[in-house]
Amino acid sequence: MPTPDFIRDLRATAGQQLLFLPGVSAIVFDDARRVLLVRRADTGRWSIIGGIIEPGEQPARTAVREVYEETAVRCVPERLVLVQTLEPVRYPNGDLCQFVDTSFRCRATGGEARVNDDESLEVGWFPVDALPDLEDFAVSRVKQALGDGPAWFDPMTGV
Repeated sequence: MPTPDFIRDLRATAGQQLLFLPGVSAIVFDDARRVLLVRRADTGRWSIIGGIIEPGEQPARTAVREVYEETAVRCVPERLVLVQTLEPVRYPNGDLCQFVDTSFRCRATGGEARVNDDESLEVGWFPVDALPDLEDFAVSRVKQALGDGPAWFDPMTGV
């Protein structure tokens, strides 16, 4: 994903030290209960759609924006799926980030799925019982989004 301007500005003074950043993931279903996935340009792997929340932007709005920017599909968030702090990640340029991911189940409302930016190599709808090879991160979110239970969070054990 391209680095947002506000992060470039932070990096100018913070260097490569850890930045704690808010992010979103969108698990988008169509009326046939297929899930929308992108094959990422940076890793070549299929994944759910996600991105970084811009300053002042609400997380659900970020999910809608990211889905449209990456796939040209319009959607509406239906419910919060989970909130989770992810493990830190070091990028090839040396930058260190840790994301708090807020995941939403979304319903497609329009648009034709296609590659809509340079972040994706392919875009497609997949039946949930015939998903391509996905990282655990994406699989767990798709599974959680299929249910109607409460939003998942890491239980506080030993407190």
